[in-house]
Amino acid sequence: MKPFVMGRKNWLFANTEGGAQSSAIVYSLIETARENGLDPYCYLTWVLTDALVLASDGGDWSVKLLPSNAPSTCRTFSKER
Repeated sequence: MKPFVMGRKNWLFANTEGGAQSSAIVYSLIETARENGLDPYCYLTWVLTDALVLASDGGDWSVKLLPSNAPSTCRTFSKER
């Protein structure tokens, strides 16, 4: 609950609808990484790097970017809250 209270002040300054949507997407990725025992920075780096490569290969590339398929280097084995 605390992250939402802290984020509320930051979301106040989302100047555009697109900016607010982008913030929500990134926030969702970070919280998903945390809930799956991943380091959020490492997970975001992996997703943003590999998404371009996997998308160019075609097929069902989005499934390959799920937290369960993240490399073992992104695993923290403890939730930081």
